[in-house]
Amino acid sequence: MSSRRTERLLNLVICLAATRRWLTKEQIRAAVPQYADCDTAEAFDRMFERDKEDLRDLGIPVATGTDERWFDDEPGYRVDSDAYALPPIELDAQELAVVGLASRVWQQASLAGPAARALTKLTALGVDIDDGTAGLEPRIRTAEPAFGPLYAATRDRQAVTFSYRKPNGELGLRELEPWAVASRNGRWYLIGHDRGRGAARVFRLSRIESDVKRKGRAGAYEIPENLDAQAMIGKHVPPADERVATVLLRAGRGAGLRRLASAVTPSAERAGWDELQIRIGDAGMLAQTIAGHGPDAIAVQPKDLRGEVIRRLKGALASQAESLDDAVRPV
Repeated sequence: MSSRRTERLLNLVICLAATRRWLTKEQIRAAVPQYADCDTAEAFDRMFERDKEDLRDLGIPVATGTDERWFDDEPGYRVDSDAYALPPIELDAQELAVVGLASRVWQQASLAGPAARALTKLTALGVDIDDGTAGLEPRIRTAEPAFGPLYAATRDRQAVTFSYRKPNGELGLRELEPWAVASRNGRWYLIGHDRGRGAARVFRLSRIESDVKRKGRAGAYEIPENLDAQAMIGKHVPPADERVATVLLRAGRGAGLRRLASAVTPSAERAGWDELQIRIGDAGMLAQTIAGHGPDAIAVQPKDLRGEVIRRLKGALASQAESLDDAVRPV
């Protein structure tokens, strides 16, 4: 399911769950931002009927009824709150801890922008809003700086440009119509239409080395309705590297690396160092982790992993030297 369709369904749920009375189709069309893209009433009717069935398939009870002051032939819609509400739940300490971790994804007690605008429109139409829908903005925190801008561009259907380093080290400028941002095996990927190559492509966010810049107007393209992001990632992402790397780590340092290791033993060659055996999995990710420990970690083998760590360290050194030159250059 595309991110735009997901957002539309979420906004529809908020719209139907936030009201205490039945909403007509016209009120729903005015409140849910994505329905504005429908050029005709017939197109809206078809989309709305599909969305209702999708919600019901997901277990969300969309009920049909009327208010006494309406004509009998004008049905209204809302979520059946009694059928939708959870029964009382009792959790033990461990279960509460798990729920607490999951709740960290929901960072702000406010609605996302389009959903908030939908509720504003309902208020303007004279619909009473249930405050219980507050706090429905999901937030996902990642270590990738490009995640936020790319997710926003995907939502707005706006093209982007960025510098991307291929696995062979080649750096190039890409212009893309982003379709979705998805995670696989702990890594984040961007799926979209590469305008320069005229085809769908998958990009790993950790290889984006510049700011993401928007290009053109919002809503300039359509995201495929049958998009399967995970299937596309599976076709382009190589399988996990099952080799085992040998890494030297200074004693008392690198707790993150130690958690990855299948075996940790004192180094026979370096006093005060430990030798770690780590399944590589994703060579780029492991190289980045090792390089992040600076002088406290040394990649011993395999040779290609060691080379990738050295390349990253040299890149960081060159960047620091360039910054220092700019700082001391006379004005």
